[in-house]
Amino acid sequence: MTAPSRHVTRRTEQLGRQEALRLLKSAEIGRLIFSHQALPAVRPVNHALLDDLIIIRAHTGAALLGPARDGAVVAYEADAFDLERRTGWSVVVTGEAHLVKDPELLRRYQAAVEPWVDSEMTHVVSIGLDMVTGFRIGMENEE
Repeated sequence: MTAPSRHVTRRTEQLGRQEALRLLKSAEIGRLIFSHQALPAVRPVNHALLDDLIIIRAHTGAALLGPARDGAVVAYEADAFDLERRTGWSVVVTGEAHLVKDPELLRRYQAAVEPWVDSEMTHVVSIGLDMVTGFRIGMENEE
């Protein structure tokens, strides 16, 4: 891996809500941040963005199910970076997590998110888009 040119100026740009959600929708995987046994927990998960919600699936016994039953506030972060060019973006969503119980929504959301692992991912958790923030690191000019 080569070091980036020293003649390149990089800048950080705050993203608007719509651009942040567009980037989040393009990400294949993110990290779910929640409280588990009074400690921070982070889990990599794949997701879908539907009905102004982040939708993820979980298996029976997953640590996330407790906070989702309680409507706890969680965070979800996704990003993409080009390590060689030192550019990229990051989006963080903060919102309430809830177990999806409506049978019609459950079937629809299960069809939209295919689990990466071969376990019984029968539960669906929705996360509200209460707070959406993000930034992009880009290059201004090259010489």
